[in-house]
Amino acid sequence: MDIWPLYLFHEGAQTLNAAISLRAHCEIHPRSDRRVVIASQDEGGRRVEVDHWSELRDQHDLRLLGRLLHHFQAEGLELHTRSESPVGAGIAGSSALNIAVCGALNEWTNARLDADRLFQIAMNVEAQAIDVPTGVQDYRPAYYGGISAVELGVDGIRRVALSVQPRELQSRLALAYTNASRNSGINNWEVTKRHIDGDAAVRASFAKIRDVAATMREALERRDWPAVGRQIAEEWDNRKKLAPGVTTPEIDAMLDSARRAGATGGKVCGAGGGGCLFSFGEPEVIPAVRRALADAGARVLDFRIEERGLIVDKA
Repeated sequence: MDIWPLYLFHEGAQTLNAAISLRAHCEIHPRSDRRVVIASQDEGGRRVEVDHWSELRDQHDLRLLGRLLHHFQAEGLELHTRSESPVGAGIAGSSALNIAVCGALNEWTNARLDADRLFQIAMNVEAQAIDVPTGVQDYRPAYYGGISAVELGVDGIRRVALSVQPRELQSRLALAYTNASRNSGINNWEVTKRHIDGDAAVRASFAKIRDVAATMREALERRDWPAVGRQIAEEWDNRKKLAPGVTTPEIDAMLDSARRAGATGGKVCGAGGGGCLFSFGEPEVIPAVRRALADAGARVLDFRIEERGLIVDKA
């Protein structure tokens, strides 16, 4: 829904998100020369070293990080990154890393860019790195933290904090990694193309997802937790219709196990096909739901809803 121009075709489009404590980290260390070094702990310890930032546009393994350094024209530094999210988890780990690096480079280069400029750079550079369109919502929880709605309209993107107590929502969630990395580029592009090509079924599913988001936002703000669970289940039913591969037999089995343990709703995070999923239920059933997900082959992840977003520390 948050990929341009899809949200323009559905008036009142919005997405709902919560920032969680699986953070992304970026450290910058100065060098005595003009060389640029990138070291990623999450890419098998991959390292790229060049004489000048102008060499970082392409032709290396760390395209996102290299293009960000190229954009900011940063030199004389070593950039080290680390993410607490599993690879390909679908919980915006790459977007969180993107924001961490943008925030660090904004400070390092004294660019003094505001949030909206950082979001634009992060989104556009990520699209260049993965060669398909990217959405707008994932950068905002990483930057702001908390629980929010992202309203999508012809006059722009607006992030609205929701009056939801983090602990109340957190206590009703079980998050798990399916142990299969997802490919959001493939799913998102397929869905985008089908929508633009006029696929009536895809457009109808998007319209329903838009309505579900509005209903769920109201339910969250009045603390109607049974209604929240129903809307999560309804969203997942419609998301599965968007494209083949959004779900898999393994994902279906995991969510079925969670439902049998008492979950009232659940869905895959991100575009689907793998990555993480979450299940929703009353606090007393969540321990059983976590066990059921683990028994079904998922890796249950510990987390908390994170109220702080981007943090930039200067040594």
